[in-house]
Amino acid sequence: MTGASGVFIAFEGGDGAGKSTQVRLLAEVLRARGREVLVTRQPGGTELGAAIRDLVLHGDHVSPRAEALLFAADKAHHVDLVIRPAVAAGQVVITDRYTDSAVAYQGAGRDLGADEVHDLQMWAVGDLVPDLTVVVDVPSGEGRRRRGEVHDRLESEADDFHDSVRQHFLAVARGNPHRYLVVDGTTPPDAVHAEVLARVEAMGVVEPAPRGLS
Repeated sequence: MTGASGVFIAFEGGDGAGKSTQVRLLAEVLRARGREVLVTRQPGGTELGAAIRDLVLHGDHVSPRAEALLFAADKAHHVDLVIRPAVAAGQVVITDRYTDSAVAYQGAGRDLGADEVHDLQMWAVGDLVPDLTVVVDVPSGEGRRRRGEVHDRLESEADDFHDSVRQHFLAVARGNPHRYLVVDGTTPPDAVHAEVLARVEAMGVVEPAPRGLS
């Protein structure tokens, strides 16, 4: 789509929700319909982000406040180097996690204060918010079942931590329905994808496919 405006889409949700699958499915369809798509993730979408990801998710203990600051540093760097330039160039940027994850995990899960962590994140990204945030929702027990026996530092937290994270995502989405879409991650991936794609089409990111085509 020559001359198309850039679009920024984020996928959020608990660990094991199926975000990565939905990112992949959406990117495939948008590319097939002529959009230039950049898929990225946070933390880890840059060389610095990859180092922060390894430190925070797989390293030794990191204090909650340091954890929040490290995630903010990742996002600040990522937005400046990757996301803003791609959106300005007319691409569709799809990220697996963004600022809502930091607010949910460090603000609600770590009990550092959702408002305080939100303000930190917004300062870090220069108030850049997605055009659409998709929350892939699954109960914390289902997320743990899907993850199996291998867990990073955040995934290994108790179910009450993950319950707090989940409830924060849902509360934020309820409060801002024009910018959020909550989908049921316990339903088949193709059904979730169809719901996401319908919302993206309604935004004018791509034209709806002719009947019978995806």
